[in-house]
Amino acid sequence: MLGYRRTGNIGPMDIMRREGLDKLSGRERYVDDLPLGPFLWGGTVRSPIARGRITEIRFPTDFDRSEWVIVDASDIPGRNSIYLKAHDQPALAETDIRHIHEPVLLIAHPSRAAVRKAVSEIEVIFEPAPPWLDFINDPPAEMIQHGKDNVFKRIEISKGDVETALAGAPIVVEGEYQTGAQEHVYLETQGMIAHKEGGVMVVRGSMQCPFYVEKALRSLLGCTERELRIVQTPTGGGFGGKEEYPSVIAAHAALLAANADRPVKLIYERAEDMAVTTKRHPARIRHRTGVTEDGRLLAQDISVRTDGGAYVTLSPVVLSRACIHAAGPYACDHVRIVGESVLTNRVPYGAFRGFGNPQACFAFERQMDAIARRLGLDPIEVRRRNLIRDGQSTATKQVIQDGTDRVALLDRALSVADVAGKRAAHATFNAVSSSTRRGVGVAMYHHGAGFTGAGEVEMDSRVHVVGRKDGTVEVRAASTEMGQGTITVFTQLAAERLGLPPEVVLIAPPDTHGVPNSGPTVASRTAMIVGHLVELGCDDLRRRIGLTDDARGPIVRDAIVAWHDEHDEDVVVGEGRYVPPPGIDWNEDTYEGSAYGTFCWAAHVAEVEVDLRTFGVRVLDYVAVQEVGTVLNEVLARGQVQGGVVQGIGWALLEECVEREGAMINTQLTNYIIPTSGDVPPIRVEFLQTPYPYGAQGAKGLGELPLNGPAPALTSAVGAALGVEPTAIPLTPERLLELMATVAA
Repeated sequence: MLGYRRTGNIGPMDIMRREGLDKLSGRERYVDDLPLGPFLWGGTVRSPIARGRITEIRFPTDFDRSEWVIVDASDIPGRNSIYLKAHDQPALAETDIRHIHEPVLLIAHPSRAAVRKAVSEIEVIFEPAPPWLDFINDPPAEMIQHGKDNVFKRIEISKGDVETALAGAPIVVEGEYQTGAQEHVYLETQGMIAHKEGGVMVVRGSMQCPFYVEKALRSLLGCTERELRIVQTPTGGGFGGKEEYPSVIAAHAALLAANADRPVKLIYERAEDMAVTTKRHPARIRHRTGVTEDGRLLAQDISVRTDGGAYVTLSPVVLSRACIHAAGPYACDHVRIVGESVLTNRVPYGAFRGFGNPQACFAFERQMDAIARRLGLDPIEVRRRNLIRDGQSTATKQVIQDGTDRVALLDRALSVADVAGKRAAHATFNAVSSSTRRGVGVAMYHHGAGFTGAGEVEMDSRVHVVGRKDGTVEVRAASTEMGQGTITVFTQLAAERLGLPPEVVLIAPPDTHGVPNSGPTVASRTAMIVGHLVELGCDDLRRRIGLTDDARGPIVRDAIVAWHDEHDEDVVVGEGRYVPPPGIDWNEDTYEGSAYGTFCWAAHVAEVEVDLRTFGVRVLDYVAVQEVGTVLNEVLARGQVQGGVVQGIGWALLEECVEREGAMINTQLTNYIIPTSGDVPPIRVEFLQTPYPYGAQGAKGLGELPLNGPAPALTSAVGAALGVEPTAIPLTPERLLELMATVAA
């Protein structure tokens, strides 16, 4: 059951989902539903080992090559790499293997069954080498495969004098925390279609970032922007898993199509998707915190280490966000954060909702509980005393001046959840129950909205708002709909800005030949940043048709039609182009300054019941109070929070990527356990609003924020119930049993 509470003064329009009925009725056509005419099914032959050298590829004796399209690395016309942040990851392995399931050969055939059979029978013969699978310890010389030390990215953030402050602190609390990988489990698996159309390679598929795919394929195919067209099809979920990985499957589909006379469709089945695609980065985070006897922070010494897998992908950017958030939403004069993302011979890790902050948040909130326990203080009071206030600065020396009352945010969550009442009730319950224990836990955290530092400036995002001959308006942006509500929010923003009914606002499909590059659909930036560009594009459109900024409604439609009567052009185009807010100053070398234009803030409270016989954890109640600037559409916003909480419950308690020799082996939904409706408690959501002047209607980012809180809130609640300090997730029954056994010993 999902709780619903209207908080008032939210969303003047709150229109229904524009694509909702198509999805509900089954009319929506995803990539595997698209009509193609005659086409070939694609398949990928992969490495069976985590590290080694290819010596031969053997085909079955009955394999008739004349029936097949076969592509290997020698058939790549451009550079053999999936380029996003680095050129290290090949589209197809040539000789060296760096992770299990690494793509080696591509095949295509009219029969999907024949493709499946051939993929299972074609043998990759190799000389094995020992893989390096330990991301926590430094590798020996013979295991170095990247740079001098296997480190993809190293970051150091420094504020004040940590060593002196620690030496003078009356109490120093140390803690080590570990988080596991997580599978995205989007409803629709990865899929692409590629075909030639008038000399242009057209790739259609399930993706978050069409221009990322274009960038990778231009390098791979050695072609120009006009010779390549990337189109997003309706996408059944992403969560970051369709940020960078679609470039891999798109590359494979395009290479096959380039060597065939027909379209090629490449659709992963669930087991392949789970085995070969990116996951959330596992992390090990250490805290050494100097505090006063009343719990005030004097110094924070933090190390963050993440498993990057075999290739760079987005690991440096994930590490960056993890490090920037590692000190939490707390004020401290002396902070040192050292971060490293390192190579292992595992399937590469990549983007996942929260993008490094969930790992950091789990660690700093568990550390706050450890400090409270060491000092004999209420963990809520320790948080309240240290919450950052306006005028104070973060670890990167960014001064917070957004007007948010973070203490009021925390107190509201405590009030809605009735934490005081629950604690009293739990004390009574736990004293008489022989088989179960109950507890309540709190998490307080923040999340930077948009790209880090100068990222938004470098992207130079643009949106076009087009006036058409019939008086309708079309928004053209690269931002994608993947279930989170982009189409609805953009419609609402344009309609409200121009005073038009939503029915006359159209949203163009993301198509690199049809929309400008407004940046990727990531980093909680779509509504806040791109939505604001929609508003600016509406303003520019009005000026181009001779209207003032306050013109609205029928006046706008009539002026668009009149403009077309006077001009021999198909459309009149208004443009919104990104301009950074004033005062944003970021040093990428020293990691000092304004890491983000703004932060969102949240307080979560979880109530749990632990079965002492099975060590299963049941979530009884959940409260999420979010500060996200102006809430644009309350129904969509609540859905984002509730969905993020459910995903966080899975990561915290259930979802464990079990591996053997670098391979995930529980690649089915029968053995990779995600929350069902029976695992989901009432999720009560409230919003506090402090409008952000540079976001659409005052909005901040929302999509990633709610996933950060469940893991620390839930483990804190389990700790309160059992008198233990969980330091690793997922907190499965097996792990909890081991923890209890350690305490008992």
